[in-house]
Amino acid sequence: MSYIERSLGEGEEIVAKAHFHWWYTAKAVLALVLLAFVLVGFYIFFVRMYRKWTTEIAVTTHRFVEKTGLFTLSTNELSLNNIEGVRVEQNLWGRMLGYGHLRIEGTGMDAIALPDIADPVRFRSAIESAKERRRG
Repeated sequence: MSYIERSLGEGEEIVAKAHFHWWYTAKAVLALVLLAFVLVGFYIFFVRMYRKWTTEIAVTTHRFVEKTGLFTLSTNELSLNNIEGVRVEQNLWGRMLGYGHLRIEGTGMDAIALPDIADPVRFRSAIESAKERRRG
């Protein structure tokens, strides 16, 4: 028995009852689904920002160096003499916005893949120039 039924006075009757439409529940479910997408979005955002903030990429007069991580440190180092090739991959958006993927092939190790590097053509040229200066 509901509260209203228990609180009826002597001779009082319920004429009609109202209840929430299914759309009310559907909006709550949609909000929950949206929250899940937002939480996934926040997770992806923070993972990418952590990687961005803790990654250093450089070419020196002797080698290529990539350092990632803060608590768990990981490095990729490749002597300029061991770099066999640098490949740039850019799609239409990458060419328009000035970013692309670099793939550095070297002897004695797997290729180093660098996603979404700003001005990848310039960085590839810097690697090639450093290799030439190193040779001679």
